[in-house]
Amino acid sequence: MSGFHFFDFLAILAYLAIVLYLGKRASHHSKNEEGYFLAGRKLGKAYQFFLNFGNATDANGAISTASLVYQKGVSGVWLSLQTLFMTPYYWFMNTWFRRVRLITVADLFEDRFGSKALARFYAGFQIVATVIVIIGFGNLVSYKVTQSMLVKPEARWTATEQASVAGYNELIQLREHFANGTLSSDNETRLSTLEDQNKRGELRSFISYLDSATGKWAYYIIYSLVVGTYIVMGGLAAAAINEAFQGILIIVFSILLIPGGLMAIGGWEALSQKVPQENFLLLSSGGIGFWELGGIFLISIVQIHGIIGNMGVAGSATNEFSARFGAVSGTFAKRLMIILWAIVGLIAIAMYGGRDALSDPDSVWGTMALQLLGPGFLGLMMADLLAANMSTIAAQTMAVSALFTRNIYKYIFPKSSERSLVTAGRVAIVVILSVGVIAAASMDSVYAVLQLLLTFNVPFGASVLLIFFWRRLTSTAIWSAVAVSSILNVVAPAWLPDVIPSLKEHPALVEEVATGDGTVHAVFFESVVRSDPDDPDSPRMGQGRFHLELYTLHLLGVNVDALTPSGRNAARFFYDGFFPFLVLILVSYFSKAPSKDRVDQFFGKMKTPVGDTPELDVEAMNQTRANPNRYNHLKLFPNSTWEFTKWDKVDAIGFIICLGVSFAILSVFWMVLRLAAA
Repeated sequence: MSGFHFFDFLAILAYLAIVLYLGKRASHHSKNEEGYFLAGRKLGKAYQFFLNFGNATDANGAISTASLVYQKGVSGVWLSLQTLFMTPYYWFMNTWFRRVRLITVADLFEDRFGSKALARFYAGFQIVATVIVIIGFGNLVSYKVTQSMLVKPEARWTATEQASVAGYNELIQLREHFANGTLSSDNETRLSTLEDQNKRGELRSFISYLDSATGKWAYYIIYSLVVGTYIVMGGLAAAAINEAFQGILIIVFSILLIPGGLMAIGGWEALSQKVPQENFLLLSSGGIGFWELGGIFLISIVQIHGIIGNMGVAGSATNEFSARFGAVSGTFAKRLMIILWAIVGLIAIAMYGGRDALSDPDSVWGTMALQLLGPGFLGLMMADLLAANMSTIAAQTMAVSALFTRNIYKYIFPKSSERSLVTAGRVAIVVILSVGVIAAASMDSVYAVLQLLLTFNVPFGASVLLIFFWRRLTSTAIWSAVAVSSILNVVAPAWLPDVIPSLKEHPALVEEVATGDGTVHAVFFESVVRSDPDDPDSPRMGQGRFHLELYTLHLLGVNVDALTPSGRNAARFFYDGFFPFLVLILVSYFSKAPSKDRVDQFFGKMKTPVGDTPELDVEAMNQTRANPNRYNHLKLFPNSTWEFTKWDKVDAIGFIICLGVSFAILSVFWMVLRLAAA
């Protein structure tokens, strides 16, 4: 089937058998809540490395990075690589999530404010958002790659499929004529029509067996069944054991396409000949610029605090050092993988430029695999793809299951036994994966979902960050910030055009601006198309996300039209990043301060190091409960409401080493690009 050999199917079956065996083997560790959701808090540095590496490194990142580099050049890598500068921060952040000694992030809201309602609200919000956005997105990326590897031969195309491919090939030819200045006036209308059809996803450069609704649903169901089986059996212990196995496969997955791709284009030297020089620039006006990178970094470092997996990953560590070591070493390993993924994207530009361009950039990885890999290796790539995505989806699913079990189910059934809570968690996993399948089936664009991933968790991320550092923060402020920010920055941009259809055709909102190279970009929508694809004179209509942030800035007097596309993205990201903090701080000052005793106990605990053994930790916490202010001499600003603490030797040395490794990785990447472009 489409280049798949018997050995390919054998490799896939072998992988599936191994992960199911490992899940079964881990099941005897999963008899209570801590055992099932936190692996008994017994994961040392090695398992923490693989858990962080597997949780951070997935096929979504590989496929989306290669796709963005293929579309925007190397500057497209920053949607993933900006996290390189966040890694030194993890040296501290994972310590906080381990030191708080809780099971879920929702527990943090109850522990800090005594508000079960806020904890349940966080749990409900994150369950819905994670299942729909993150797990659904993981399913989508896996489907995209598999789809591009299962190509239907031309002899089996339907008439509609033939017309779709023919239209795409014609579009590529007309684009070449336009670029060369040889496009006739008669073909200008035809080019406009085809461009509209392409924006609507009606044109394809290939046809897959999985294009049908039946093929798509069959893939999602089988994929989710495998993930569900091994984590239902073994919980987080099974996920951690599989991370160690799957981590090796992820490395293989990241390297596999590069040797064959370089051979296909004529060697390393051919990159500089076949890839435009501007595509080697880490920052460029046509791709992601400096200010956009700054905006991405801002919202990324804010939203990372609100991610539901933080407590499970850091909380499963035996001690603080294991938690922080695993966080930085595992994520540094991912940054190296990102460099490999970017090289795959550059090779794709060389392979699929001009008339060979792909209609769906998200199919880059799968198309290259199908073209470059021989018998057995194609199956290995598929197994690696499954490993990379399953590891992340497993960790996210476990976190969602823990939220549901502890913060919703346990509230409804407070007398539940440990065994019944684990059973409820297992049932939740089945439901979670099922909803993730439905969510994935409604998605299409990897880039659009990536932008949503960057912003949907920012309100809770800002809230958790201030929980750790600001005594004056109130639960009322969190309710306000999450509600207002989510509505204005997440829900309204996605749903407002559907609720008020007239917005899509409002003359002031369908504005388009041409850049220096003649490319036309929408200002307030993702794209603008004809309302009637067959009528060249029909009104223009907005399509995709409505950028409410940009329209707000426009009403405030900012000339967003004059900004570059990268500048407009930067403006959106800075708006989304700072807005929740504004609401949190203002509302906190105008609402009742939290209980001093509760706040003292919380920050006393946050300053108490985790003991090397459970017994020592219990003893240390008993002393802190008796005297919650015993570590107040560590405060950086003793007489303020800010709870920043002084660094010790481990803090300082670790942070300096992390900074050095970050800049070393960036320097290596820059040198590789210079060599490729030379």
